[in-house]
Amino acid sequence: MENKQPLSGWWESARKVVSPNCDTRPSGEVSLLLLHAISLPPGQFSGTAIEALFTNQLAVDEHPFFADIAHLRVSAHLLIRRDGECVQFVDTDQRAWHAGRSCWWDAHQREWRRALNDFSVGIELEGDEKTPFTRAQYDALVGAVRWLVARYPQLNRRRMTSHAHVAPWRKTDPGPTFDWAYFEQRLAAN
Repeated sequence: MENKQPLSGWWESARKVVSPNCDTRPSGEVSLLLLHAISLPPGQFSGTAIEALFTNQLAVDEHPFFADIAHLRVSAHLLIRRDGECVQFVDTDQRAWHAGRSCWWDAHQREWRRALNDFSVGIELEGDEKTPFTRAQYDALVGAVRWLVARYPQLNRRRMTSHAHVAPWRKTDPGPTFDWAYFEQRLAAN
């Protein structure tokens, strides 16, 4: 018999597009939030390419760049589009494949941690390092983060960081156009 109960790790404010690129978290821990930025093709916004990438349906003939990445099996928990629309690909209780080779200093546990996908939530912002993110994206991000913090008590401001911070030798996102001060101000407001 099919279970009709909604999964608790699906945010009701997001449009659901299920990615096969996920699996079970080894310990069930969720204690880190990683912010990313993505645009497909690079520097172009809107369209269906990001969703296609995260669902293994990227058409290699639509853009020369796609041939280089179509083989990747990646995902994020959430994507926040330029207009503020949220798309959720993976239940936040599951492990999405977004962090890659990376490490993070966990000040609470006083140790370097690897395998960040095991305990992190990945949020992709549609954007690049040259174009400022939109007010609608910050609004949606604040809503998503508030929902996540309410669900996962270990999440707090010290446990929110960028892909660039955990993999500086290979990643720079979300980049200098992401306004951390504005995000934190908005997050702290009632």
